[in-house]
Amino acid sequence: MAQEIERKFLVKSDVFKAKSFKNTKIVQGFLSTVPERTVRVRIKDDKGFITVKGISNQSGTSRYEWEKEISVEDAVDLLKISEPGVIEKTRFHVKSGNHIFEVDEFYGTNEGLIVAEIELDSEGQSFLKPVWLGEEVTGQVKYFNSMLMKTPFKNW
Repeated sequence: MAQEIERKFLVKSDVFKAKSFKNTKIVQGFLSTVPERTVRVRIKDDKGFITVKGISNQSGTSRYEWEKEISVEDAVDLLKISEPGVIEKTRFHVKSGNHIFEVDEFYGTNEGLIVAEIELDSEGQSFLKPVWLGEEVTGQVKYFNSMLMKTPFKNW
């Protein structure tokens, strides 16, 4: 099984944008949001993807993840039958030490929310924390994209 190990943080300021070496527009929806398995459909710039994620471990840092590229046309069709709600965001890639943070700036009903994720090789792996990194929210369900679709940031 492919295991994803990541930690998630709020972002204190937009200074990360000046350090970003790549950014990607993302639109995504969910075919399933049950905790045991979320099934996500995503369009990243000009590529489509389908992703299945399992339930997180107790700390919220690790879970099964499987992803395959699909055509944009298939992704558009699958978004039409997805659960109500769409996530729109720009993902900025920012290098910090030996790692890359993926910083998501949300739009639409999640406007104003900026979250950074870092993928790690192990749960205890250390990493350099940039000054713009804020409170850690790893494992906090309300920050899962599947939950932001159901209960958007503007409604908190």
